[in-house]
Amino acid sequence: LDADNYETDPCLKEIRRSENYSWMDIVTIHKDKLPNYEEKIKTFYEEHLHLDDEIRYILDGSGYFDVRDKDDKWIRISMEKGDMITLPAGIYHRFTLDENNYVKAMRLFVGEPVWTAYNRPADDFPARKQYMKFLAEEAP
Repeated sequence: LDADNYETDPCLKEIRRSENYSWMDIVTIHKDKLPNYEEKIKTFYEEHLHLDDEIRYILDGSGYFDVRDKDDKWIRISMEKGDMITLPAGIYHRFTLDENNYVKAMRLFVGEPVWTAYNRPADDFPARKQYMKFLAEEAP
């Protein structure tokens, strides 16, 4: 995606329309821009899940999303300017900055945003059970 022109990018506009991403905001994760920076960084790095999909579009900077595979092993996903990721509801994950200690990201939601993170273990939520069922169906 064209992160330099995200306000007018027709690809982003089409993704938002087709996926019904009706709500968005922009967050800058940097010690000079994010209140309670140290606390927030620790929170982002705690392994957790959400009951809704987590959609992030990197507008500037870089970082890592770590997700668990079907065998419960970590997979590290490097994210940089122009990248978009959708983490499905119920997947355990965490986020950390890289050595640049800076990322500016668009957060997208279907409907009103829900920010609640449920730290592991959170296996009894229907979203987690649905995600595990999906993994079982997709795994060879």
